[in-house]
Amino acid sequence: MILAVVTYIDRVAISQAAPFITEDLGLTRVQMGWALAIFGYAYAIFEIPGGWLADRVGPRRVLMRIVLWWSFFTAATGWVWSATSLIAVRGMFGAGEAGAFPGMTRMLTTWLPKNERERAQSLIWLATRMAGAFTPLIVVWLISHLTWPRMFELFGIIGVVWAFFFFRWFRDDPATHPSVNKAELALLPPASEVAVAHGGVPWKLIFTNRSVWLLSIQYMCLAYGWWFYINWLPTYLREQQGGVQFGGLQLGPFVTAMLAGLPLLLGGFGCLVSAAVLPRVAKAVGSVRLARRIVALCGFVGASACIFIFTGIQHPIYAMFVLGMAGFFNDVIMPAAWAGTMDIGGRYAGTVSGAMNMMGSIAGAFSVTVVAYILTWTNDNWTLTFMISSAIYMVGAVCWLFLDSHTPVEASAPSAQA
Repeated sequence: MILAVVTYIDRVAISQAAPFITEDLGLTRVQMGWALAIFGYAYAIFEIPGGWLADRVGPRRVLMRIVLWWSFFTAATGWVWSATSLIAVRGMFGAGEAGAFPGMTRMLTTWLPKNERERAQSLIWLATRMAGAFTPLIVVWLISHLTWPRMFELFGIIGVVWAFFFFRWFRDDPATHPSVNKAELALLPPASEVAVAHGGVPWKLIFTNRSVWLLSIQYMCLAYGWWFYINWLPTYLREQQGGVQFGGLQLGPFVTAMLAGLPLLLGGFGCLVSAAVLPRVAKAVGSVRLARRIVALCGFVGASACIFIFTGIQHPIYAMFVLGMAGFFNDVIMPAAWAGTMDIGGRYAGTVSGAMNMMGSIAGAFSVTVVAYILTWTNDNWTLTFMISSAIYMVGAVCWLFLDSHTPVEASAPSAQA
């Protein structure tokens, strides 16, 4: 959870600092859009390699190295001098952060009983949302006391501290940890299901599996809308509504930052609600697979409806609450989707979750650049960007109608069918 917090502090900080960076470096909206988006493209490219490494050599060494890498480039964000240097540094930052969540998913697969997977994933994503919600406030406060370059340097130090303590404490195999006893080991999945996969990854089996593809496509739909909150929403509140003027109300920078964090804050509660509801629905319907489908469908339809309604509300507080509820419904889906990667992936949970997160990152990065071009070509038509997100959420709902998020890919192997 601490690592999840660090990832989102480092990731969200640039969106809140974007107006300051744009002004100091003299960037256009499209240049800033590419600087925000390049993270996602680099992140996507290295997602599967990061997950594969976590499966093959274990998450301990992989996570320690990638956290040190991205922490350096977080600090280096404060050393840029032009659009080109900013895009290059943020690309390297994205490459470094790739593999973090697949690595965490691999850790949870090994260290927790199967019936705790949704709850564990909800806590991980709750941590990201709380970090994302409060980072805008932290950034506003730090920039008012420091410069934005010094702020990024400070954030970079946090990851280095985490890597040091994590490497000293964590073990890939719970049985080798001095604090784990036999009774605890008895609760965990059999080693044959979760052991580090030293052999080759069954790439063909994974990438011809319909569930893996549907899981990835629905996550693309989820990410397309979500990336707006962590990249463009602060700019929307500052520029589209006239900076401190929002719907005729006078808003200061801290209030604007609080509004920018509302979808992430309510998203965190969505994770908790989902984790609490999923086992109850599974018990009622007699199927984990069906329970995840029902909850995910409610999430996608709810997010789509909230964004559609948001575009017609004039009052700023009511409007932002409705947009915040879109974030809530968005994150109702998260525990089901990420627990699905654990069940489907098994020993290859890192690779499967990396594939899903890769596709989501591509869609998210694409959405960031699409928004930049739409605003440029349509004279800041923000409503169109929201309507597109609403429609894409409905595509994600359709994916869950056909998605089996519970059956492992290895169950479809010839040896398993014999």
